[in-house]
Amino acid sequence: MQYLVKRLGYYAVAFFGAITLNFFLPRMMPGNPVQQYMQSLYKTGGTVSAEVIAAVEKMFGFDQDVSLFTSFWRYLLGILQGDWGYSFSRYPDTVLNVIKGSIGWTIFLIGTTMIISFAINVSLGIYVAWKRGTKRDMAITLTGQVMTTIPTIIVAFALSFAFAYTDIFPRGYSVTPLLKHANNWEYIKDVAYHAFLPLMAILLTSFGGIMGMRANMINQLGEDYIVMGIAKGVPDRKIMFGYGARNAMLPVITSLAMSVGFLLGGSLLVERIFNYPGLGMVMMSAINGRDYPLMQGVLIISTILMLSANFTADILSFLIDPRLRKQGK
Repeated sequence: MQYLVKRLGYYAVAFFGAITLNFFLPRMMPGNPVQQYMQSLYKTGGTVSAEVIAAVEKMFGFDQDVSLFTSFWRYLLGILQGDWGYSFSRYPDTVLNVIKGSIGWTIFLIGTTMIISFAINVSLGIYVAWKRGTKRDMAITLTGQVMTTIPTIIVAFALSFAFAYTDIFPRGYSVTPLLKHANNWEYIKDVAYHAFLPLMAILLTSFGGIMGMRANMINQLGEDYIVMGIAKGVPDRKIMFGYGARNAMLPVITSLAMSVGFLLGGSLLVERIFNYPGLGMVMMSAINGRDYPLMQGVLIISTILMLSANFTADILSFLIDPRLRKQGK
């Protein structure tokens, strides 16, 4: 248990560092976000006075009458209490309300991709390691290597032009707008129909795990306990899955958690291409509208997702690997 406590402490420090950088980054950039917001307010016919400017600065956490340390302390307390400020471009909506409406779709894409890619990478990695040196091994491994080198955005554009602009699959949205579904099953099918292309764009570029699982499995197959099992006539299936795969999966679980950042970055781009209403669309809207609080909110929630995935991988490794459990005693 000490192992998990130490890892949790590490992630707490990492999260503190991320939100510290998130606070200071907009303040180190040239220009004043509040002044830019006031310019847009002025262009739309709003009243801009010293009192209005002071009120807006206070509301968005850029109060000039407060020290930088005090502003940071208020910002930190606000993050921990769920007060992430107001969105510039969607005022009076709060940052959290904007993110709540989109984070579920991003988690759905990333989570589904991780589950499917893990199952495929592990299964094919075990298979090609057992059949190493054969034509099937070469074909599957080469395909995985090629797909890993192709940027996600290229795959997304290719799928979009091939299937979305030919009206085989929808060009955007997570569900059909204004459509009343007869039952839950119809809703699930509609969601899957809209998510198919974004999911495939991310999934096709995540097959690099095949090579990692293959290498780990080959190393395990050369261990003495595997050789002894084969000599004793233990069935191949038990050797593959019961002995070799269990130990070979440990590095794959860790690398899978580390790939969340890659999947999240790819998801943000893919969502923009397919007009999918996840964090990617929110981030692009925030960038176009110079909405610094919303950009900060997306970065914070992305950090939370990545740290949570890594901690989940630590828990799984702790449960699977008896050596970590001995260390924790």
